[in-house]
Amino acid sequence: MSSTIAVEELRVGMYIQLDGGWLSHPFPLSSFRIAGPEQISVLRGLKLKRVRWLPEKSDPVDAKAPDVARSAPEAALPAVAPSPAQSSADAERRAWLAAQRDAAQRCERQYGEAAKAWREAHDAVLSRPQEAGRTTAALTQAMLDKMLVTEDIGIRLVSGAGGDRAAAHALNVSVISLLIGRALGLPEDEMHDLGVGALLHDVGKLAVPDRLRHAEDGFSAADLAGYRDHVAKGVAQGQRMQLAPGALAVLAQHHEYADGTGFPQHLVNDRMGMAGRIVAIVNHYDNLCNPGTRALAMTPHQAVATLFAQGRTRYDAAVLNVFIRMMGVYPAGSLVQLTDDRYAMVVGGNSSRPLKPRVMVHQAQPQPGVAPVQLLDLETAHDLGIRRSLPAAKLPLAVLQALDPRPRVAYYFEPIARETVAHALAA
Repeated sequence: MSSTIAVEELRVGMYIQLDGGWLSHPFPLSSFRIAGPEQISVLRGLKLKRVRWLPEKSDPVDAKAPDVARSAPEAALPAVAPSPAQSSADAERRAWLAAQRDAAQRCERQYGEAAKAWREAHDAVLSRPQEAGRTTAALTQAMLDKMLVTEDIGIRLVSGAGGDRAAAHALNVSVISLLIGRALGLPEDEMHDLGVGALLHDVGKLAVPDRLRHAEDGFSAADLAGYRDHVAKGVAQGQRMQLAPGALAVLAQHHEYADGTGFPQHLVNDRMGMAGRIVAIVNHYDNLCNPGTRALAMTPHQAVATLFAQGRTRYDAAVLNVFIRMMGVYPAGSLVQLTDDRYAMVVGGNSSRPLKPRVMVHQAQPQPGVAPVQLLDLETAHDLGIRRSLPAAKLPLAVLQALDPRPRVAYYFEPIARETVAHALAA
């Protein structure tokens, strides 16, 4: 159960929930335990009068805490105490799975808020360009506030932007690009330009006909020229939005390649900015996974392998290496077969051990009361690994129905807790 509490009465150790939305505060999560007086100062600076407080998730508070802490109703306690006969491993596994479900739900909510903010900016581009620029800058800063506040950040598979392909593509490119920039140690001002440019890299497509917004194999020379014109139109639109030069460079360079085979200026690597080099790789990756024609879609594993094969000449080597290490050999969204022959879908990467991601495993013969899919972290399943990646067409129908892969691959970022419970993670 939750109560509300005045911000002036907050204490270290209280677990609170902020209702204003993820974009309205600088914390990595909207629900968290207050770790120190600095966080209380930030909360007071937000001009909030009251926040939600969850006594059952809070640490014991001192004698100066409000009376409601000592008079919390019994219903606020855990509903069922663990049975003495229950093994420690079972209890830990249930706790870990519950934490993973909570993390997934938070990530989905944050992704939804980011997609909504991006759509608001996108819809204002033509009629209110400067307002659209400010909204995009605010969205980027909100993402950076959460991404730069903690050491360990991972990529999680999410359900997407409700069929909004443009929003999903913009967020995929911006999230992965910002994580690459973070890994490369870019300063915060360059990260901001990178984020704004990644979110708006396709803004020029608003000025080209719908049928030319996505390159097709059957395009005539005139069609291809019309499609490629979205880059110049995007730079012009970015200028009307009063974007910073660093962000404009991303709009201008997101289709350039290090070997000069890109467009429109055929730049080589040393003439491209770092942000442009990053977005060029990520944009191509997402277009391989999520093309306009679904029949041409690659699995994330296939897309990474394709980029790796082309990488010796087409991309900046340092950026590509960071991208592959961060995404993993089997990026989130990959369908795989494990070494014990079970099928699974990768739902979260592990940059420190790219062959050991988190997976959702199909249980061929689940026990009564057990879900047909189970979450598993391969990092601590020492005797289990991935045998191979498979396209969806190679999986049995019952497996596909249980794993329920989305038609399009969508990503967001999340803080990674390093307190791993080995018993909980073993299948």
